[in-house]
Amino acid sequence: MGAFNMKVKDLAKEIIAGRRLKRGEDFSFFLTAAEDELLEGANMIRETLCGNKVDLCTIINGRSGRCSENCKFCAQSAHHHTGIKEYEFLDPDVILEDCKRNETSGVHRYSIVTAGRSLTGKDFDKAIEAYKKMHEECDINLCASHGLLTEEEFIRLKNSGVSMYHANIETSRRNFPNVCSTHTYEDKIQEIKLAKKVGLKVCSGGIIGMGETWNDRIDMAVSLSELQVTSIPVNVLLPIKGTAYENLKPISEDDILKTIAIFRYINPTAYIRMAAGRNYFKNGGSKIFLSGANATITGDMLTTIGNNTKQDKEMLTNLGFDISK
Repeated sequence: MGAFNMKVKDLAKEIIAGRRLKRGEDFSFFLTAAEDELLEGANMIRETLCGNKVDLCTIINGRSGRCSENCKFCAQSAHHHTGIKEYEFLDPDVILEDCKRNETSGVHRYSIVTAGRSLTGKDFDKAIEAYKKMHEECDINLCASHGLLTEEEFIRLKNSGVSMYHANIETSRRNFPNVCSTHTYEDKIQEIKLAKKVGLKVCSGGIIGMGETWNDRIDMAVSLSELQVTSIPVNVLLPIKGTAYENLKPISEDDILKTIAIFRYINPTAYIRMAAGRNYFKNGGSKIFLSGANATITGDMLTTIGNNTKQDKEMLTNLGFDISK
């Protein structure tokens, strides 16, 4: 029975002991192993190397719509017609008050996310003002997601209290041109390296369910391991009417859990952060957190609705996770 089962269990033990999977290895056993054994091994890695702490983050859509980029999944792209609400950069005091509400609810991290290729000029200045106010008045980790920035802009973010920068690679290098053509995979890699250069931690992951292969998912996990990112958000595509992917068939729960587990084997000490797509599961996706995940975005997503923080805290506490700050 279990030649494959034993191999997965043995691999989990080897990873706990210090082995790290590298590009060029044969990953085919992930696709042939018994799913329950694969998930059990991933949970064992998470529990042993990361403990039971779970990381909760909340995002605010700081500037919405009219994005110049043509990412096929995105409701905020100007190339799509989704009827999304559009607005300019929010008043920094509005962001501060939202941050305070989330701090009170027990969230560990807070991030401003903005649509657009980059954030520049007066809008970037407003973001810096907001981060400085939050850093001074809130006890919460600050993250930022503002597209392609310069080294000087990354330094300004760091000096304003931001500790982590978010820049998804979205998918594999091979598949990226199928998802977006207005910027490149290499653009994303360079941004990640630049953020790390100035001393910021990095949050980078992607989206599954965009027609990619299992090899694409594994390649994405390996690339993130090579980049040594701190946090890996895994989004499940929610097909949005008006986008290029509106008619894609949703992937299965089993494929989502399997992907989470594989990401844990390849990135054993990172935060594997479940983002969009938990609504595919019952009970807020409790199975996800027994398959290798140890972080999540909570509250409303950018253009889709997520689980609220109170529900998440109850679910995670019942699973035995530590949600304290």
